[in-house]
Amino acid sequence: MLFKNTANKLTFNTFLSGTPARDYIMQDTPYVEQIAQAVKMIKDADYVLLGAGAGMSAAAGAQYGGKFFEERFGEFQKIYGKGPYMQDMYSAGFYPFPNQESKWGFWCKLALTAGADLDVTPLHRMLLSAFEGKKLFLLSTNADHQFEKAGLPAEQIFATQGSYNLIQCKRGCHQKTYNAVSMFRQMDQARKDGKIPPHMVPKCPVCGGDMAMNLRVDDHFVEDAAWHEAERRFGEFLSEARDKKLALVELGVGFNTPTIIRFPFEKLVRDHENISLVRLNINEGAAVPESFGSRAVGINADMATSIADIVSGVRGA
Repeated sequence: MLFKNTANKLTFNTFLSGTPARDYIMQDTPYVEQIAQAVKMIKDADYVLLGAGAGMSAAAGAQYGGKFFEERFGEFQKIYGKGPYMQDMYSAGFYPFPNQESKWGFWCKLALTAGADLDVTPLHRMLLSAFEGKKLFLLSTNADHQFEKAGLPAEQIFATQGSYNLIQCKRGCHQKTYNAVSMFRQMDQARKDGKIPPHMVPKCPVCGGDMAMNLRVDDHFVEDAAWHEAERRFGEFLSEARDKKLALVELGVGFNTPTIIRFPFEKLVRDHENISLVRLNINEGAAVPESFGSRAVGINADMATSIADIVSGVRGA
């Protein structure tokens, strides 16, 4: 860690929590009243911490499977079949490609599609407009940079799980990442039969070994200087905000990696009576601890609609 964990200072490690609530409920409050409650929580807050998961990008229009995947990744389905891997971008990322030429032939396409070329920012921009005048920070498990593209300064973002724009040494032999967007575009143009030319396969400039995406999939994930700087800023924001009027706004965070946003947000509300939680999700993802009472609202509805209604309420439209 880059700063000490004192009584007045929080770190990302001390923020994390692996403890789920034991009293989840699906609230039966009418939708209109839930929106009004969320609006009041945000209006009353001086600080807002956003927690964004994959559901936020999906609600904004990002697509991963189905017809979208078939249209854009059909060439790989023809090569590898339509088995359990080649159904959507997430699953396909775990395919055991036979060689590095094949691996990067696929990943250059996925990285551009899910990252550099993805633009589903209208919903993100709308959401951000609700927090004018607030001290705002974003904690995200997404790697698609959509909030940054929507205008949120990078200094107010901590994307914990990596980036579709970056690559690293597969073994993590050194703590540095490399922007590969230009390289991905060249690979995408040169790809033939699902493969890139051998001379385009990236190699680690330090150990000479294979490279990988800078995505947290194993213990070799590289936390570079920029990652640690974002971690430091997150800790400073949270240390300052936790004893103030703080609203946690959780966006499409499920139970895939709940220890990063979902459970820690619940712990903050449990430990601090001045903190409230707005949880936007669908089905069981919208459940909130019953013990939080009026300090938590879990809105089980289409997130794009919920966000629009909340923004309208906050802005007085």
